[in-house]
Order: sequence, then C-alpha cells, then structure tokens
Amino acid sequence: MDKVYDHTKFEADIYRQWENSGAFTAKVDKKKKPFTIIMPPPNANDPLHIGHAREVATQDILTRYHRMRGESTLWLPGADHAGIETQFVFEKKLQKEGKSRFDFDRETLFKMIWDYVQENKSTMENQLRTLGASCDWSRNRFTLGPEIIKVVYKTFKRLYDDGLIYRGERIVNYCPRCGTAFSQLEVDSVEREDPLYYLDYGGISIATTRPETIFADVAVAVNPEDKKYKNLVGKTATLPLIGRKVPIISDSLVDKSFGTGALKITPGHDAVDFEIGQKHNLSAVSVIDSSGRIVNTPEKYIGLKAPEARAAVVEDLNANHLIKKVETIKHVVGVCYRDKGLIEPMLSKQWFVKISPLAKPALKAIHAGQVKFTAEKYEKIAVYWLKNLRDWNISRQIVWGIRIPAFRCDKCLEWTITEGPPPEKCESCSHTKLTQDPDTFDTWFSSGQWPFATLQTTKRGDFEYFYPTSVMNPAYDILPFWVIRMIMLGLYVTGKPPFKEVLLHGLVRDKYGVKISKSKGNIINPIEMVQKYGADALRVALIWGSLVENDNSVSEDNIKGQRNFANKIWNVARFVFMQSPAKKAKKNTDDLEIIKHLKVTSRNITRLLEKYRLSEAAEEIYDFIWHKFADVYIEKTKERREEAQKTLELVLQESLKLLHPFMPFVTEVIWQEGKERFDSPILISAPWPK
Repeated sequence: MDKVYDHTKFEADIYRQWENSGAFTAKVDKKKKPFTIIMPPPNANDPLHIGHAREVATQDILTRYHRMRGESTLWLPGADHAGIETQFVFEKKLQKEGKSRFDFDRETLFKMIWDYVQENKSTMENQLRTLGASCDWSRNRFTLGPEIIKVVYKTFKRLYDDGLIYRGERIVNYCPRCGTAFSQLEVDSVEREDPLYYLDYGGISIATTRPETIFADVAVAVNPEDKKYKNLVGKTATLPLIGRKVPIISDSLVDKSFGTGALKITPGHDAVDFEIGQKHNLSAVSVIDSSGRIVNTPEKYIGLKAPEARAAVVEDLNANHLIKKVETIKHVVGVCYRDKGLIEPMLSKQWFVKISPLAKPALKAIHAGQVKFTAEKYEKIAVYWLKNLRDWNISRQIVWGIRIPAFRCDKCLEWTITEGPPPEKCESCSHTKLTQDPDTFDTWFSSGQWPFATLQTTKRGDFEYFYPTSVMNPAYDILPFWVIRMIMLGLYVTGKPPFKEVLLHGLVRDKYGVKISKSKGNIINPIEMVQKYGADALRVALIWGSLVENDNSVSEDNIKGQRNFANKIWNVARFVFMQSPAKKAKKNTDDLEIIKHLKVTSRNITRLLEKYRLSEAAEEIYDFIWHKFADVYIEKTKERREEAQKTLELVLQESLKLLHPFMPFVTEVIWQEGKERFDSPILISAPWPK
C-alpha cells in the first residue's frame, strides 16, 4: 500500500467492480424484509449541484447500511424531464445562439430538447456513479419514458372518468415570458412598493395598483357592513376614460380597510374578483393577452406591454383630472418561480384536478401514521397545504413534456380522453376529425406518480414486493410541490401511500451560512471536489454536523478535513497489514477493552442510522477509529504486535464495515488489499456488525 491514499487511482475501478458484482441489483425475496428508496429524479437539463450531492450521500448511506443488514434493498434511480424548467434552460441556450423557440415547429423543438436532455442525462448519471451511488441501474427510469407515459395516461383517464378532471375557464397564474400557466404552488410571493392610485369612478372612488385594467372592470363592490356606501349599492359607477356604466354591488370578500373600501371588480385579471364575479353572475373581460400585451381597449393602448400601458393610462387619467391622489404601498405580488418576473392573473381554459377528494384521504393517512414525517414541523406544513390547496391546474402551454391525451371533436366540440392510441372517432357524435390538445402535463402531475409508476414498469413482482416504499428523501423546499402530490396520487391509484416515511433534507449553505447559488458566486462544484479530495471526503462533509432535515454549511476546508480522515483509516490499515495474517491470538485487557468499545460503537451507529441521525453516526465511527483505535489501542500494541494481530484484524474488519456506508471507496479499497483476512470477498456485500 502507498504511504498516502490516492483516490484517483481507485474510485472508477471500484465502482465498476461493485456494478459487475451485482450488488446494486435488488432481488425479490419474500423471505427477506424489503428496503426501498425511489430516488427523487434529478432534472435531466443540468449537471448535479451540491444539493444533489447531499441527497445522494444521504440515500446511499441508508442503502448501503440496509443492504449490509441483509435486507432486499432497492434504490431505484431515474431522471426527470422537468417540463418548463428544462424548456426554460433550453430557451436561454437558444438566445445565446441568436435563436428563439418560435423559430421552430413543435416537433423540431421537441426533438432538439430531447437530444439536449439525453446528453445531459448521461452526464448526470455518470456523476451519480462518481459520487458512489449504489443504485440499481437495471431499473433506471425516465419520466418521459414510454412505459411511464402509459401509467400517466391511465391515471389521467381514470381521474377523468371518476369526475375528478375537468376543463374550465378560470383565473390562472400566467407567466407571459414563459408562455404558460402555473399552479398555485409555482408562484413565489415577494413584497415590493408600488403606487396606489385613487381614481374617480363617478360618485365613488376606488384605489388600485393596476389602472391599465380599468377597461376590464365589470362592477364596483363594497362590503355590506361598510355604512358609508350603504346608499350606493344598486346604483352605478362610471369607468374613467371610457365612460362605461357598471353596477355597484356588495360582497363580504371586499376588504373595507383597503384604500377607499370600494373595489374595482375585474374578473378577467384577479382571482378574488373572479370569485365575486361568479357569485354575482358578472361577465369576465380580458384586456391582457398571453404575450402580456394589451387587447380589447381603446386603440391607443392596444399592443403595449402591461407596464407601458399602465404609464400611458396614468398619463391620460392625470390629463383628465381623474386621479384624486397617489400613495406608495408595500404589498405582496406573485412572481414566476423561474424568471422572477410578474405573474399575470389571466382568464384561461385549462385542465384542472379536483383536489378536495384527493386531499382528504392524504390527510387521513398522515393522521393515522400511515405516512410519517421524521420531522414534525414538516408534517404541519404538509397538513396546511392539503387543507388549503385549490383545484390544481395541470395543463401547461409548452412543448417539452407529456402531451395531454385529450382530443376535441371539430364538429360537436366535445372532448374524448384516451389512455392509448388516438381515438378513431368522437365518443359523443362519432365524427372522425379530432384535434389533440397542444398542452402538456404539469411536470409535477407525472412526477407525482413516480413511486408507483416506476415499480409498475420495472421487473415482474417489483410493485407487489417493494411498494409502499420505505422512505422518501427530497429537499424540504419541494414538500408542497411533490411530496403531498405523491401521497394524494399514490393513495388514489393504488389504495396505499407511496412511502412509509418522509425524510426531508435541508439545503446546503456556504461557510457563512449563505444559500449556495450562481447569483451569489458561492457555488461548490461537487464533481470538482471529488476530483480534488475524493468522493468519500465530500460525502461525509455534506452530512457532517447537522440533522438531515436542517440546512448544512459546507466549505472546502470541511471536505479537506474528511480527506484527512480517509488517510487516517488508510494508515491504520497499512499498519495492520504490515504483519502477516494472524493464526493465533492471546488477548490481554487492552484487547478486551477495544472489543468492548467496538461493540458499543456498533450498537450506537446502528441505533442512530435507524433513526436517520446520520451525522451523529458518522461522528461515532470517526471518534472510534481516530481516537480509540488508532491513537490509543494501536499505540499499545506496538510492543506486543504478534499476539495482538488477531484483534487488530478483527477491529479493522468491523471498523471498515461500520464506515463503509459513509466512505465506501476507501473502505472497499482497503478491504480488497486485505480480503484474505476478512469474512467476505467484497465489502459492499459483507454482513453488518452485530
């Protein structure tokens, strides 16, 4: 053995050895307890980031531990097509080339994104190997794979047949720049300052931050408890600039403390106004189109972007003395979670899932303990969202994704839904000319089916044996996007929750506690760190010092420190291997003492891993190897080397097993160097210490 452990000499070969051994491939064995993790599929549009590396480290530690415990262990890998996120990334690539998505027809653009994703997907999968992920590649899945699409179509058809899918015209969150609607969860809320304009509506004043939408007003509403407007209800107000008369109505949804207490009702551009409009049978007018430009207004404003139109309308209102005053207010606005630009609430026809019938069984499963959150705070968040989600808009106006299997009859305009090939004729009138909806599914609709969709499409018997899965381990920031939707859809389709436990992990921050991001310039590239210090060092640094569910601060110094630990165990092994394999042993009190410490350490690590306390388990084995074994016991054996050799080999063997889930590469290299001394030909498949 070299004097210093050089990870670059071994890691690629060791990973190939693991793959070739078949250790990653799970077997259905009804005599054994299954342990299953379905990998949250990384987006196939970019290389892995440091957050992915933390997730991989966490899941691989659990996978290797349960595999060594003798359980039938499946860690199923995959990749996510990632819908709008991937198209957004690809469009930025096109912009750099001086091109746009509008330069290509649908099929060409889809094929271009497909080729781009396949290249990145391959890169991402090789990076998983670089990090040491011992996942079952024979069951690898992609959310745009044909077998997954079949499952998604089947679920959509069933939801539709059960009356849980409908196509409706409602206010949706629309991003004019991305060119698609979003669900409630994909809108970020930010606080900002804006002018609040008090406008003269002829006998009544209203306050608004959006004067460009006055042309879409269909009423003015006041709160029925607001006495100052009691005599105006039933009369009319006059829209500024155009003079159109609209009714003054009363509704309890009006906040009488905001502005003048009178609210302009614009059902085509505001969710609350839409709800009020529905209650009072008001029409809905749209004055902003899907590109964010003004329509259906006086000609001088048509074609302007909404901010430009606002400035022009304000100028005209001032010229006509229709602005009574202007204040600056702080308020919360919705922005696109992708480009952070303003969301435009817009009246649009979309496909919706009725949430209440799906949320109620999910809440029941959580309260009954069928799905357990390892951190109580996240259970509370899940319950909150399940109680407060509105119907889910699942259609997206993008090319990249699973196209919705809905076909509209050109004659009777009715929809036919299919889970197989396109229908030959309309179900309502038998007309043969049908047009498929151009929209695609929200990526969370397909990935919300990931646990059962994967296991239903891998190997025979997988679903029956490995489902429900053991634990789901995504980042906490996608709890409402993904976790609760998996619970809802899993229960709906299979009658069982998709996983027994939810172990949400925190984000990775830099050494100053700042969230790592490109914009802040504090990126830590996980693959560069592996190349420099080895996968083992990076893995332990990413789980060291914090609970799984908490954010973790990582720096290059942390990673370097764990590289030093890899060298420590390497040097311990070199010392043990300097002596020929022991044939006999004579134990003294020092030998008995280290064996006692070993057993206590083994029990502690097992207990901590069962409770997902990975950092504490790593600290236990670190302390045992560095201090109790190397600093104390080995020093004491140097004068009685031969008679202590048997104990040295035993303690090294069990230490390597205990450390293996955390530092799989260096432990496997050492094991192969001295495998004639140990109880298994390959460490990855060795039995866990008892």
